[in-house]
Amino acid sequence: MTLIREKLTLPANANKLLLHSCCAPCSGEVMEALQASGIDYTIFFYNPNIHPQKEYLIRKEENIRFAKKHNIPFVDADYDTNNWFERAKGMEKEPERGIRCTMCFDMRFERTALYASENGFSVISSSLGISRWKDMKQINGCGERAVAPYPNMVYWDYNWRKKGGSARMIEISKREQFYQQEYCGCIYSLRDTNKHRKSQGRELIKIGVQYYTP
Repeated sequence: MTLIREKLTLPANANKLLLHSCCAPCSGEVMEALQASGIDYTIFFYNPNIHPQKEYLIRKEENIRFAKKHNIPFVDADYDTNNWFERAKGMEKEPERGIRCTMCFDMRFERTALYASENGFSVISSSLGISRWKDMKQINGCGERAVAPYPNMVYWDYNWRKKGGSARMIEISKREQFYQQEYCGCIYSLRDTNKHRKSQGRELIKIGVQYYTP
């Protein structure tokens, strides 16, 4: 499949980008689109929501593998699970795309913005919005809040889905045979996804098994 990518330029005349990445499948198209436009960027991997640790490590290693393939700097942030569970208290029963997800995006983007501020990045963005399962308005709102404390920082709310981006994401995932996660990432998403599968008589999720195939 041949898809047309537009020439991208960073906002505010910035010369480099800190890209928060949630996983290799979501960031694959974003990364290749940035490279096609000659944009200098670094991957920031901070996803303390991902559960269990086996799932977290698989997703992280897939992202590292793809970053190395393209010679892209990769920042491996802490697996800060205790902090995430503390913030999630009282939200255990919230639905997907609800306030728990807002908290989760806020937490991850706040850390991204902090790292950006401390390391000379004036623009941040995220691969989260490319997934059709995510609410882009919710994600962009979290990004804007994260950069608000930093007067000279911008959250780039580019729509990575447009002009075939979502289709290209799947194409790259198949080409690279990425690990195919079957739920958003957190323990509550895993719980609810398995509950839905069980109600349909489907097999429960098996961590570390499903991969994209060409």
